[in-house]
Amino acid sequence: MQSYCESLTHYQRLKTLEVRVGDLLLGNFHPIRIQTMTTTDTLDTQATVEQSIRCIEAGAELVRITAPSKKEAENLRNIRDELRRRGYHTPLVADIHFTPNAAEIAARIVEKVRVNPGNYVDKKKFEFIAYTDADYRAEIDRIRERFSPLVKICKEYGTAMRIGTNHGSLSDRIMSRYGDTPMGMVESAMEFLRIAEDLGYYNIVLSMKSSNPQVMVQAYRLLIRQMQEELGHCYPLHLGVTEAGDGEDGRIKSAIGIGALLEDGIGDTIRVSLTEEPEYELPVCRDLVKRYTSIQTAATALPVSAPALQADDGQTASRLAYDPFAYRRRDTFPVGNTGGKQVPVVVADFSAAELSPANLRAAGYTYDAPTDKWHIGDAAADYLYTGNRYPAFPLPGTLRILCDAVAWDEAPDAGKCFPLFTPETWLEKAYRPSPLMNFITVDVSRLTPESWEELLAATDKSVIFCLHASGTPAMSAVRQQINDLMLRKCDNPVILRVESRASTVDEQLIHFATEAGALLLDGMGDGIWLENQPEGIRQQRVSGRTYLEVKDNRQFLNNTAFSILQATRTRISKTEYISCPSCGRTLFDLQETTAKIREVTHHLKGVKIAIMGCIVNGPGEMADADFGYVGSGPGKITLYKGKEVIKRNVPSATAVDELIDLLKVHRAWTDPA
Repeated sequence: MQSYCESLTHYQRLKTLEVRVGDLLLGNFHPIRIQTMTTTDTLDTQATVEQSIRCIEAGAELVRITAPSKKEAENLRNIRDELRRRGYHTPLVADIHFTPNAAEIAARIVEKVRVNPGNYVDKKKFEFIAYTDADYRAEIDRIRERFSPLVKICKEYGTAMRIGTNHGSLSDRIMSRYGDTPMGMVESAMEFLRIAEDLGYYNIVLSMKSSNPQVMVQAYRLLIRQMQEELGHCYPLHLGVTEAGDGEDGRIKSAIGIGALLEDGIGDTIRVSLTEEPEYELPVCRDLVKRYTSIQTAATALPVSAPALQADDGQTASRLAYDPFAYRRRDTFPVGNTGGKQVPVVVADFSAAELSPANLRAAGYTYDAPTDKWHIGDAAADYLYTGNRYPAFPLPGTLRILCDAVAWDEAPDAGKCFPLFTPETWLEKAYRPSPLMNFITVDVSRLTPESWEELLAATDKSVIFCLHASGTPAMSAVRQQINDLMLRKCDNPVILRVESRASTVDEQLIHFATEAGALLLDGMGDGIWLENQPEGIRQQRVSGRTYLEVKDNRQFLNNTAFSILQATRTRISKTEYISCPSCGRTLFDLQETTAKIREVTHHLKGVKIAIMGCIVNGPGEMADADFGYVGSGPGKITLYKGKEVIKRNVPSATAVDELIDLLKVHRAWTDPA
């Protein structure tokens, strides 16, 4: 049995060891803790204290502060003492990368230290090294010698530790043996964990971070399996997606990675890394976590597919039709433009909207009346759901209509308009089906084993299922149904239909991204259909500022659908930015620079651009990017093509123009339309 969670059929927290961070307890079914990281210069005591207080008052239960050298580590004492003098006792975490001496100082001052096994002892030069087994054991002995002093200090002072692996900063040694893989991330952490356990130290939290949610989720699952098999217990897990970016994209990417794990009861503390002020991360963390505080541990599993996913002892069974540790898209046959090897489709909900050429702009189609032509954007929906109506004007060539089966008989163009059935209307044959494509929307929460069997028996190769769940938890319910289809070798395409009734923009983004994104990461889903109730959305304010306003709800839903597909790497429709959240190491104004680069490059579909504040996050953390913009000194930028340095010490005043020139040289640039 290859299990990574307590149950795939209902929500149940993964049991982990209890870890103490100051007076805060993590793991062992304690509440999921939320945290953030300061962006100030650690040597500026007053600024760091003030920002820490803003974060604490916004809800942070831990505050992380960078300590890149011994002098910053030593100043943590002044920061701690001033916070305590003002009455704030929230645990502080020292963020350490290349300097073990700084870690050993910090461990005597703050409640927790974070070390990155990829660069704490090893170096990263992107070199392949052929190790014999004896050579490799000698390297492990070297790590033990260098890491053991920190472990002993933490044990003596009662200091907690996070062993935080980052996908982009795996050492050359790990890369040479395991490659750039989730398993390499796991082994990087396990090497340090084994040393700590040998020394009798267990006050440890682990993390497996990546800017790619798919890699991140697989790494956490593999880590849990490895700890269970090798150690017989699991340590608490800190969840996060690195360099998620800002705005809607940053929230969506974070929610997909973090939410996919939280859905399965995995995660004891989280941080949402946004290229924004750190206090803006906390409302997103709260919205992610509160989805699970009201779910009962003993939630009832659905009857249809439960035997396929649940063993007699209640534990996760091996009858999975997919591999949760390696991505493979579910095999389906094509029905029109949906399924098979085609990219996932997007359904835009226009059931309550006026059907006019001008309104189609929200779905990515712009009508030019003087030329009588349509301009189709990269984020143009494939289908409009129009309820019991259909447009009275000629449609763009790539757009199709999805309408209720009751209205389909009277559709003016049966080649561009297709019927949507319920299981009842499909089985009753009350309405005429299309000879080409038929959609059946199924609420899996209301199914019985008998009704599912009856529906599948009546299904033919014209059917596309639109699966959703009105019950809680919805994602696992839909996953059960798709797994059941896979076990039965029923290869009809599936569109993931998700409705959010959440009251804020953040909550809706999290809802959509978690429930659809988690399934897409496991290769499930040939399309996405998002719905909401726009009149219930209220705007949020943080530190007196309103953010994430929705001006056009249909455009919000359409853009969110494409952003989820982009973040899961299942359909690329725009430029992708891998942007770090800033910290005290950052060497330029990261938010302003990210906005400037986005403004001039947002039209470059499929290009991945990394914007990194310092050498710690780049080039390692941007290894997945096509081009990189990395702070290398005050007012100086280094430009990368992939992992290769192209130009050093570029003045920041001209660096954006130099980046554009680099894009042009490598034929990644097109002039904006």
